[in-house]
Amino acid sequence: MNNREDYVFVYGTLRKNQTNHALLKNAVLISEQAKIIGGLYDTGHGYPALLLNDNLNVFGEIYQVNKETLNSLDVLEGYEEGRESNLYYRCKKEVTTDEDTYTCWGYVLDERHEKSLGEAIPFQDWNVHQWFKSFTHVYYFAYGSCMDTERIEKAGMIEHFSKEVKIGKLDGYRFAYSFPQPDGARADIIETNSNEFVEGIVYSLPKEAINYLFQREGVYSHNYRPTFVNVDINGELVEQVLTFTVIDKKPSTAPPEHYATEILRGAQGRVSTEYFQKLNRQLFDLGYKF
Repeated sequence: MNNREDYVFVYGTLRKNQTNHALLKNAVLISEQAKIIGGLYDTGHGYPALLLNDNLNVFGEIYQVNKETLNSLDVLEGYEEGRESNLYYRCKKEVTTDEDTYTCWGYVLDERHEKSLGEAIPFQDWNVHQWFKSFTHVYYFAYGSCMDTERIEKAGMIEHFSKEVKIGKLDGYRFAYSFPQPDGARADIIETNSNEFVEGIVYSLPKEAINYLFQREGVYSHNYRPTFVNVDINGELVEQVLTFTVIDKKPSTAPPEHYATEILRGAQGRVSTEYFQKLNRQLFDLGYKF
């Protein structure tokens, strides 16, 4: 566990690609896939509010900040230490990443203002919530069985997955089989501090394809969640690329044969030879029988 005091967990307009992110220009990004136990609500004023009396996973980012930056965040949130009229109060809470736990400052809505809030934000992710309300097209990074188009074709969705297909590289993540099922585990990406990467297929999708993906990826059953990452496509870093990651991650175990076949078939001849060999080695190390 990392217990330094100069970390802050942000969940709303301070996040990447949001309106107040410039206040973190001097901060160091520690994790873009962080979560805290609580509840996230839409205030109706263009920003969300965090409560700690719920038992949901609220998703956001962790930054290492200096005192000057923290003071700027206090001003934004209207927080003054010891003042009774604060809308938000700043407190330290444990925040988990895919590989670690940090003690972070966070801005929490004062309980006196809870009655003014509506329902909890879907997905408990402000970035996803904002995107979902108004998007028409989106880039989607597939790193598992969705690289293979056979099941997509059988589902009658191939027309949506056949336009503007590219190869992408996601730095700072590793590939894993962290979602166990009775017949074997399913694929996932794990944010890591090591110099690893995941390769996959990037599709340009219309809105009509998203419900199919959400059902297939287990979003509605709360197994996977949508998130946004930056993906290198032919040397150009493309921001706000949709992908899916397991919520309750477990140690990697071997996938079922049909699932491994889909991943390898979708990857072969498209991802780099180095990465394809890595996928095969990983299966071998997990005891998969070729």
